[in-house]
Amino acid sequence: MANSASGMHVSDECKLKFLELKAKRNHRFIVFKIDEKIQQVMVEKLGNPGDSYDDFTNSLPANECRYAVYDFDFTTNENVQKSKIFFIAWSPDTSRVRSKMLYASSKDRFKRELDGVQVELQATDPSEMSLDIVKGRAL
Repeated sequence: MANSASGMHVSDECKLKFLELKAKRNHRFIVFKIDEKIQQVMVEKLGNPGDSYDDFTNSLPANECRYAVYDFDFTTNENVQKSKIFFIAWSPDTSRVRSKMLYASSKDRFKRELDGVQVELQATDPSEMSLDIVKGRAL
């Protein structure tokens, strides 16, 4: 079903891989890319369960927008192991204006397809999604 605001479709693979991340924990993260030619959100990269947060941030291109989800494991102040699924809208200042507009207009519709996202972050440079910020938002 197309997003009425941007005409964007979401591939079934996006939903399937997200369910695998959420239920089976097969992936640490997923990076999604909009294929502008076919107007569809696609899976670009899957992170292995053992991948680090640095592996995740290094998989985001420096000059192009992306959506991503990250399964963040942490320990609460009460020493309880937990995890939260983060949705990250990556829109670097150096990316094309048209691309930023496309990702911004499609974001809410795409995020609704991912049932189970607990925290949303928007970042225009790596400092806005540092591990400290993610930890702070998780607790």
